[in-house]
Amino acid sequence: MAKQKYYVVWKGINPGVYTSWTDCQLQIKNYKGALYKSFETREEAEAALASPAHHYLHPSKEKAQKPVGEPQLPEGFDLNCLAVDAACSGNPGPMEYRGVYLQTGQEVFHFGPVHGTNNIGEFLAIVHGLALLQQKNLQMPIYSDSRNALNWVRQKKCKTKLERTPKTEQLFQLIERAENWLRTHTYTTPLLKWETERWGEVPADFGRK
Repeated sequence: MAKQKYYVVWKGINPGVYTSWTDCQLQIKNYKGALYKSFETREEAEAALASPAHHYLHPSKEKAQKPVGEPQLPEGFDLNCLAVDAACSGNPGPMEYRGVYLQTGQEVFHFGPVHGTNNIGEFLAIVHGLALLQQKNLQMPIYSDSRNALNWVRQKKCKTKLERTPKTEQLFQLIERAENWLRTHTYTTPLLKWETERWGEVPADFGRK
């Protein structure tokens, strides 16, 4: 497991301390004169935030710089998109999913926890995003880091092996509703794979790895 880092944004959309590079990047992307730096502990980061940036940044480099060795989004990446992800404590276990708008980092929907699996949550998150965008008459890509879920959505079928029991009945009703939505609606929303190895964790990640 990668060691936890803390990112201070002195100048950005929302200055503060962030616990993931992706969240930090959302605050500095395309922000002219952004100032930020990574720290090893929260205490160091909070102390740095309370101090002038020039105490920590070399004067000649007091401008937007990528922390060394951190993943970054591709040049020209369009932040007008929705990222979705799920988390499950155990598999199966308490599962929840959410969607995050990259332009602002805002959580636009959240569901759970309910007893299920991570793959089911990823599937439901994509369908939830599709339905929400269509309801709001919005057009933007949806990113998921799950190839399985993306394939299930394209096939309009949640191919889970989870057993249907009284404990999972609520979840299976949600699955049936999602599958029915896919069968009865058409959409032009691009469904894209979030490239975790190159870009870092998907912004909707729950940070429990």
